Amino acid sequence: MTNEVRSLLDALHEGTMSLDEVAQRFKDRKWPRRSEPRPTTYREAAAAELRDPDPYLPGSYDDVVAAYDLGRLTDEQYAVLAAAIADAQRSEDATER
Repeated sequence: MTNEVRSLLDALHEGTMSLDEVAQRFKDRKWPRRSEPRPTTYREAAAAELRDPDPYLPGSYDDVVAAYDLGRLTDEQYAVLAAAIADAQRSEDATER
């Protein structure tokens, strides 16, 4: 199964796109978010820790983490791409206010 994020990560890994190009594409896209609200009490936080991990969400930050875990991204690449995702989400949050 392929998606835009995986395609961009593959292009970076294969050298057909630069880190700056992929980071810019990451900044320009809308990232899916999980809809579950954050715990507000200690009890809710403790219960959340006991639940199974969230299922894989295609086209999300999950793909970046998987690429890093598989050794397809360096520490530097991971840091740059994670920052690009955070920038995109902050930008999206600012426009929703």
